[in-house]
Amino acid sequence: MTTTEQQITDWIDAHFDEEVAFLQQVVQVPTDTPPGNNAPHAERVAQLLQAYGWEAEKHAVPSDQVEAYGMESITNLIVRRQYAAGGPTVALNAHGDVVPPGDNWTYPPYGAQVADGYLYGRAAAVSKSDFATYVFATRALEALGIDLKGQLELHFTYDEEFGGLLGPGWLLEQKLTKPDFVIAAGFSYNIVTAHNACLQLEITVHGKSGHGAMPETGIDALQAASKILNAIYGQLPELKKIKSKVPCIDSPTMLVGRIDGGTNTNVVPGKVTMKLDRRMIPEEDPVAVEAQVRALIEAAVQDEPGIRIEIRRLLLSHALRPLPGSEQLVANLQKNALAILGETIPAQGTPLYADARLYGEHGIAAVLYGAGPRTVPESNAKKADERLALDDLRKASKIVALTLLDFLAVRA
Repeated sequence: MTTTEQQITDWIDAHFDEEVAFLQQVVQVPTDTPPGNNAPHAERVAQLLQAYGWEAEKHAVPSDQVEAYGMESITNLIVRRQYAAGGPTVALNAHGDVVPPGDNWTYPPYGAQVADGYLYGRAAAVSKSDFATYVFATRALEALGIDLKGQLELHFTYDEEFGGLLGPGWLLEQKLTKPDFVIAAGFSYNIVTAHNACLQLEITVHGKSGHGAMPETGIDALQAASKILNAIYGQLPELKKIKSKVPCIDSPTMLVGRIDGGTNTNVVPGKVTMKLDRRMIPEEDPVAVEAQVRALIEAAVQDEPGIRIEIRRLLLSHALRPLPGSEQLVANLQKNALAILGETIPAQGTPLYADARLYGEHGIAAVLYGAGPRTVPESNAKKADERLALDDLRKASKIVALTLLDFLAVRA
């Protein structure tokens, strides 16, 4: 490790208590989505950054768009750190919106309590942790007076849980940013270079209500819906035969995650609504998959008299795939992880999907890397007692800071 690199890691060690305190304040402001009232969190983060002399641009998504999307408020933040001309623009992206905490917590979900080396709270690991990782990696890089070139941007966005279209997607569509490289929130012991695509559909089956004592007077939407369910789940063995070549990504999946319908126990159901989730491996064509799924649903009830169906797309999330420049991100992150962790961390795919894909859709090389354990279950992400090992936060902050040095330092 060079003298400069050692100074950067020493700075993070010297300011680590401050970093933990910063993360606690970030976690303590609720951002449950739904309902998705996320603007107050962005305001708080902007206030915290003012203490470092940083101005956060506040980009509020128009309220009519947000409400039509099913949320209450979104203000995305961009912090631009401009250095000498001639270097790349590197963006760091973490999302502040989170799923509601639910029940069975040992620690208050928004208490951000520290116990036994862990910080507990909703989004402590996914992904408010990387608000701290990225802020303190940037501060470490700048604190030492190192000659830097290019630009560093911090993107703190608030629409990952609903798909990202009003988070990074909105910033990109509004042409508010166009970085050359992106590191998005992830975990400390692997680099994600690819992830699945996701199609979500709402299927509404219309029949005709009727009295339960005279079911022949109605047209049972639930019976028709059961045929659709059988068709969907009957496809699973075929999906299992499709295999991805991306490490840690297996096969496509499909399920119905929610069903609503009927009016009462003694009434023939006149309408049933189902919500379907179809995960696609990176090798699949989302347009072709959507056409196939729609045809499958329609065929299941085509011979059912009096039945009408509506199929509405809720989400079509494309896969994240490696782009030119991704290999440079991976190489530097792996080099620096080896120095800090003492091990070579893998670059691999994940069956999840994230809003990092939206950068990829705009031709921007993006990978996922940040603070967290080896696996998602270890962090209790989206469950009770979500937690982050503070040692992982410390190490990830160092690795990201050293990687920024690789991209932005002026070399003799």
